[in-house]
Amino acid sequence: MTTPAAPASEPAPAPRPRGLMDRFIDTIEWVAAILVGLVAADIFLAVLLRNLFSTAIPDSFNFGQFLLGILIFWGIAATSYRGTHITVDRVWANVGPRMQRVIDVFATLVLLFVVTVQTYTLFDKVATTRADNVLTFELHIPVWPFFAVAWAGDVSAVILIAIRTRSEERRVGKE
Repeated sequence: MTTPAAPASEPAPAPRPRGLMDRFIDTIEWVAAILVGLVAADIFLAVLLRNLFSTAIPDSFNFGQFLLGILIFWGIAATSYRGTHITVDRVWANVGPRMQRVIDVFATLVLLFVVTVQTYTLFDKVATTRADNVLTFELHIPVWPFFAVAWAGDVSAVILIAIRTRSEERRVGKE
């Protein structure tokens, strides 16, 4: 007995072309991922050198702090656009879809305001740290470039939250 031939399958649809925004978000996520690796490597090497060789990487603690701060601000940028941060909202879960969108817009506007103020204050910190010529303790490396990279992550977060707010507003207008 012969088995019937399997029907020809439809070709898979072509993947959606990745736009500029997708590439921008991916870049931000890669920066955050690289920073996680750098923080982990700094901690691992510092512990390894301290425990095995009784020595330390100069300014390792400072670099760890700076990289962790940078990581936090770039992480805020990465999670802000996609809304993948942890949320718990009993009110949102118990209203209709249109009201959920209204709540989303309001929450995103509050987030935009808070992160914008944070970005302004962090820029002030970058400027004053540069003007005061603050240096690391052992290697005497200027601190302000680390703060500037963190500030750039915060600026990215503001841009992405603004874009997200606009897209949320459009969705509310269509419903």
